[in-house]
Amino acid sequence: MLGVLGISISAILVRWSQAPSVVTAAYRLGWTVLLLLPAVLTKFRRELLRVRPRDLWLCALSGLCLALHFLTWFESLKWTGVAISTVLVSTEVIFTALGFALFLKGKIPPMGVAAILLDFGGSAVLALAGDGEGSQLYGNLLALAAAVFVAMYTLIGRIQRGYLSTTVYTFLTYLACFLALVLMALCSGTPLVGYPPREWLIGLGLAVLCTLMGHSLFSWCLKYLSPAYVSAVKLCEPVFSGALAVPLFGEIPGPMQLLGAAVILGSVLLYTKAEAS
Repeated sequence: MLGVLGISISAILVRWSQAPSVVTAAYRLGWTVLLLLPAVLTKFRRELLRVRPRDLWLCALSGLCLALHFLTWFESLKWTGVAISTVLVSTEVIFTALGFALFLKGKIPPMGVAAILLDFGGSAVLALAGDGEGSQLYGNLLALAAAVFVAMYTLIGRIQRGYLSTTVYTFLTYLACFLALVLMALCSGTPLVGYPPREWLIGLGLAVLCTLMGHSLFSWCLKYLSPAYVSAVKLCEPVFSGALAVPLFGEIPGPMQLLGAAVILGSVLLYTKAEAS
């Protein structure tokens, strides 16, 4: 629940940002790395020194996937509505469940499959019930690409969290993500400085509320819960993001949007029951 609340604030803060998407993402990860650095260099220093080259490569790949997720999703929020974008990104559960079953030899119970399909149906209802702003194809495609990238990040996290602590895994992944975003900005000729202080504060808010209280909590959960379940829970994000968008941006949900939100919450409860059994 805390993780869902954290990531739900992400879309709101990104919508407020006026900097290029790659800059907003870089600020977010830069703050995150700085906040984790003291703990990594003290309490987790020995574990960090024991990290194998294979772990470094996997964390680097995970960080690249996360960087591409942030870049495509942040950009999609400039072209489509908050609720629509978050719904499409939340379809990562479909890609994660398939990857979990195909590549990690995971098993999804029949009730879990039904819950995922119900989840997707609720997300589709919510997306189709959006306003004209959400029909912009470019933003929708970017959101779907972001879903694929975050599913890859989640699956790699499942592998790494089997024997790495949350702090060490997330630090290495976030560091790789930050470096990838800086490289993307340099290659595209996008300046990383010269923006008003509010952009730095938005980046800090994204780091604390959305990354540490969101993504890091989900990474911790991957040691105890299946990646398909963690992704399914994230489908609650459009409900909370859409609710916050009402007073902040005037995006009033209609009856069909409320129906889609109810279906999503019900399907997550169903998957919880399937996972427990």
